[in-house]
Order: sequence, then structure tokens, then C-alpha cells
Amino acid sequence: MNTVASIWLIKPTFAHLLTDFVLQPSSWVKDRQDHHFSSVKLYVHGLLTGIMAWLVLGGMFWATATIIFISHTLIDGWKSYRKDTTCYFLVDQALHIIVIVTCWYFNFYHWKDILELMNRLNEDRRFWSIVATALFLTTSTGILIGKLTNQWREKIANPESLANAGTWIGITERLIVLALVVLNQYSAIGLLLTAKGIIRFSEKDRQEIKTEQGS
Repeated sequence: MNTVASIWLIKPTFAHLLTDFVLQPSSWVKDRQDHHFSSVKLYVHGLLTGIMAWLVLGGMFWATATIIFISHTLIDGWKSYRKDTTCYFLVDQALHIIVIVTCWYFNFYHWKDILELMNRLNEDRRFWSIVATALFLTTSTGILIGKLTNQWREKIANPESLANAGTWIGITERLIVLALVVLNQYSAIGLLLTAKGIIRFSEKDRQEIKTEQGS
């Protein structure tokens, strides 16, 4: 990826993050959830996102800005009918990013570039090693840990909620460690484990304090 293309990709992504998380009041979100596609704030927010993308791109690429405006409005309108859950939040953000990446691709690349990339990845041992390792750490390892800890989970009053939380926390931790290994940042892994230990130690202290106060 050349410098111009990479900077171009960053700019509309920045515009999206700025308008979605900084410049969007909570009242706009509530109005959209209450009135869906009848919400004026929905279209104001989508228009603001498109204009911001157009501005950061130097007042050029008006077609890209228009696509971002329309797609952002449709995606947010669709999301307003869904429950306010982490899953739908992630889907919403993923769709916005996909639109931005698609616009970036059509502005800088052609189908033959994708085919060339796919051919290179198909013969890249390191890429497939990382993919296989990530799959093992997220799914297979999670099932294995679940089997090994099943006898203790059965003794908990509400094991289902704990299992769901533990699953996602474990997956996130293992992926972070994998990313750090790939980047050769082994010292950061030590910091991660240290921080995790400090948090658990603090939780134990709080529990002991509560027990002492109760007695």
C-alpha cells in the first residue's frame, strides 16, 4: 500500500470516528431509536458524517462522501430497530468500515490487485500459521478450558452468565497475546500478565475486607 492510499484510508475512518463518537449527542441516538427513519437527527448525523469525510479528503471525492452519507444513514436506521447490544454495535461499526474500505479500494485499486493479493496469501506460510493459531486460541482452546473447568462451574449459582463473560475475556486475552507475539513485543506480554495479576490481587483484597467487615 502506497503512502497516498494509506493516508486516504485513514482520513474517512477518522471522520467516521469523530462524528460517531465525539460529535454525536446522546439525544440524537435516542431520537433515532424512538423514531427510526422518521428521525430528523438520523439524516443530520449521516449528512454530517458525509460532509466531514469530504472535508478531510480535501474537498474532493464527492462521490465517496455521498456514498458514506447514504450508507451511514441506512446502517444507523437499520440499527435503530435492533436491541442495544454489543453484537449489534460491532456489526454497525463493521458495516461502516466496510463501506469506507470499499470506497478506498475502488479509488485506488482494481480487481486484479485483489487476485494478486489472494495468490500471495495463498502461498504465505506465516499468514496461514497466524490464522490457524488464532482459530485454535479462540474456539478450540475455549472449548477445552470449558471442559476442564466444568466441575467448578457446576457449583456456581448462575454459571451461564459467568461462562459467557469468561469466554469473551479469554478470547480477547489470547488474541492480544498472539498479536504481541507476531509483533515480537514479548515484554508487553509480561506487562499484560502483571496487570492481570494486580487486578485479581485487588479483587481478593476487596473480598477479604468485606469478609472482615461482615464479621
